Amino acid sequence: MAVQFIKTITEFHELRGLPKPKHPLISLINFADVKYSSPQQHDIQLSFSFYTISVKKGMDHKYKYGEQEYEFDFNNGTVFFMAPNQVLKVKAPVNGVRPSGWMLMIHPDFIWNTSLATTIHQNDFFEYSVNEALFLSEDEEQNMILLLQNIKKEYEAAIDQFSQNIIISQIETLLNYSQRYYQRQFITRKKVNHTILSQIDQLLNQRIHSAELAEKGSITVQFLCDELHISPSYLRSLLKNLIGKTPQEYIHSKLIEKAKEKLSTTTLSVGEIAYELGFEFPQSFSKLFKKYTKQTPMEFRAGFN
Repeated sequence: MAVQFIKTITEFHELRGLPKPKHPLISLINFADVKYSSPQQHDIQLSFSFYTISVKKGMDHKYKYGEQEYEFDFNNGTVFFMAPNQVLKVKAPVNGVRPSGWMLMIHPDFIWNTSLATTIHQNDFFEYSVNEALFLSEDEEQNMILLLQNIKKEYEAAIDQFSQNIIISQIETLLNYSQRYYQRQFITRKKVNHTILSQIDQLLNQRIHSAELAEKGSITVQFLCDELHISPSYLRSLLKNLIGKTPQEYIHSKLIEKAKEKLSTTTLSVGEIAYELGFEFPQSFSKLFKKYTKQTPMEFRAGFN
């Protein structure tokens, strides 16, 4: 299935049978106004040259963004964030039910040379490999829609020297609330997040209890992210919320556990243990071991015996 590239907001309006946008670089559309000429238009791959923030509800579509196929657990709103040139796969609805909600489109030229041009990339949910969409409670959904409609009201009003700054400020407020709700999600969706934690443990245990560490070197945060199809920032937020550790700290804690096992149950030298755990230099291993245990490897072995 070929990807359909949409370069401008005006082009998207035309594609979906909508009136010409009030502003060429920013637009908020109501999904109830979108026209589909055929059911096949639902089963497509889309890539936009602009940012999109969509609040949808009542969906029986399947969406695949990056490596993640979204599932929906709240009966209310689900928010999708897309950065320019990312690809979204949309499969036709099972029961032909069309979603309701809103989609905000922001062309990069609109935020050029503003504070938002720099900070928008700091929002985890715009990253291609973020694990989940943002699921909203009813109150959160209403707040997001109100913020979106305020943006629409401003860009449809008479343009003056304050218009862009006001709209930029409103978008930043929208993203700040999104960050709040996204962090809340780590608490309310514990089952999903603990499943990911179990997968992390499985990956770490497989590497640590095999010969792969000596062959491939130390375990990196990027290795975990690549295997789980999640971004480093998402992994960092998840582990911080669940266990209070950074990904690197968690990897190190697992390595130290294995090192203690080898020091207490084998006669391997410190250098041999360091090599088996993926360390190029024994000094690096000893330094890390002392950082976490307040003892050198040999002091630990002597104290254990």
